[in-house]
Amino acid sequence: QVQLVESGGGLVQAGGSLRLSCAASGRSISVYAMGWFRQAPGKERNIAATISKSGGYTYYTDSVKGRFTISRDNAKNSVYLQMNSLKPEETAVYYCAAESTDGTYWDVATHEYDYWGQGTQVTVSS
Repeated sequence: QVQLVESGGGLVQAGGSLRLSCAASGRSISVYAMGWFRQAPGKERNIAATISKSGGYTYYTDSVKGRFTISRDNAKNSVYLQMNSLKPEETAVYYCAAESTDGTYWDVATHEYDYWGQGTQVTVSS
């Protein structure tokens, strides 16, 4: 079905910004709610942000509100995560995921997402 590939990760100083991209192929992402998750070393994979099928609704975990922006361009079959004012504790592998079971953007648990990319490393230095 759909394949997801993340890009845009890298090394950035604390307070800096990065824009992550998720390119999809095999299926239009217009049928999916999409999410960005992150997993720090030794920790569980947790939600960062989600976006509804047409981009009208978004959800952010409390720690990133006001700093991160999730967006999508269904015509380009892509999802993005703009990350500003990055903190060292946000060093993690960031994953793009697609939700197909019910297509609701308010799903925030990893098991509710059906398709995953391989992740892109984000390292924030202090």
